[in-house]
Amino acid sequence: MVVVTTHRGRVFAARHLARLEELFRAVCAEVECELVEFNGDHDHVHLRLTYPPKVAVAKLVNSVKGVSARRLRREFSALERRFWRGHLWSASCFAGSVGPAPLSVVRHEDQQALVGASPRTPIPPRPEGGGLSAKELR
Repeated sequence: MVVVTTHRGRVFAARHLARLEELFRAVCAEVECELVEFNGDHDHVHLRLTYPPKVAVAKLVNSVKGVSARRLRREFSALERRFWRGHLWSASCFAGSVGPAPLSVVRHEDQQALVGASPRTPIPPRPEGGGLSAKELR
């Protein structure tokens, strides 16, 4: 799971990330999940979780984001200026599921995806006479 802050800047320092890891572990324990790996940067965090099939991913995401934001606000009042309209986390997040694959396989696939990633290819221009122009749409 990848969770991004609403303010895309230098939001977290090392002490905030350390506290976030503790908070995420506690929340995961409450909803019968396990935080396997944690990594973060100044404006986002990566979580690798294991959870039983009975746990809804949406509920897990909401719990992790809600509890961590409330507790960080309480413990680090200086962070509040980095909240955007009262929110620490962006409304969106990425959550991918890989089923019962061993962690070593998941790590290998992640590394292969990063190595094989190619830069975006530009969208080719519209062929002459293809599609509708703005004039034709009126």
